[in-house]
Parts: sequence; structure tokens; C-alpha cells
Amino acid sequence: MAKKHWLMKTEPGVYSIDDLERDGYTWWEGVRNYGARNNMQAMSVGDEVLFYHSMAKPPGVAGLARVCKEAYPDHFAFDPNEHYYDPKSDPAKPRWYMVDVEFVEKFPEVVSLKDIRQVSALSEMVLVKNSRLSVQPVREEEFEIIRAMGRGGG
Repeated sequence: MAKKHWLMKTEPGVYSIDDLERDGYTWWEGVRNYGARNNMQAMSVGDEVLFYHSMAKPPGVAGLARVCKEAYPDHFAFDPNEHYYDPKSDPAKPRWYMVDVEFVEKFPEVVSLKDIRQVSALSEMVLVKNSRLSVQPVREEEFEIIRAMGRGGG
């Protein structure tokens, strides 16, 4: 099966690329959007991830991660004491899922959304067209361009 590419958003004040580097890996819980959930369910171990800092100055891709565990039920949805509790989610028929991602690389500088929007080859990217989706697919060419930009080659 071919490796897929994704972009996953987080607020750096909640969980940053530095946190992921320190921890080595984390679970990606709390996604409560069906499109983003469906994208996580389509992920496979080894898929590459652009780790995006939203609500940052500037917002942008801070580094790379890799999917290290495929989608499984988000147990936070079942616990009424948790922030991501969903009373309509049933453990027997889960509504929400999460994946685990591992640290790959932190970029020396964030690849800003502004810079991404200035690259014509990235104009059709989901991030540019629908920047609100927290987990989104990325075409391989888009991934490679942003990885090169993050490494100072773009």
C-alpha cells in the first residue's frame, strides 16, 4: 500500500512540535469533526504528517511526524469528566477515533501559511482551500515542497 501524506493541526499552547519531540509520540485525541475523523480512519502506519501550528504567530508547518498507530476509538469521548466527552458516543459503536503519531523532525523555522499561499504549486492544497479542517490529506508533491521549504530549500 502506498504511503499517504497528511496535515494535522494543533495549537502550540496545547501541544507543540517541541512537546512531540520531547515525548517521542502522542495520541491525537479530541477530533470532533466527521471529515477530520474520516481522514484519521484512512491513515496507515508509516504515513507522513505535516505538523501544523494553528493559532500561532505565524501559523504554519513546524515539522514532521509519522503515523505509528492506526485509528482506534477515542476513549475520551466516553468519559463525562473529560473535555472531549460526547454523550452520543457509545463504546459499542464509537463515533470518534484517534491515531498515534511519532516525532520525525522539527524545522529550523515554521513554514508559514503566508509562504505556503505564495507557492503556485500549493494553490490547490486543502490547507489553502479549506484551512479550517484540522486533519487533512496532502498530495505527495505538496508534502515534498513543504518539507523542502522547512529544511530551508524553498
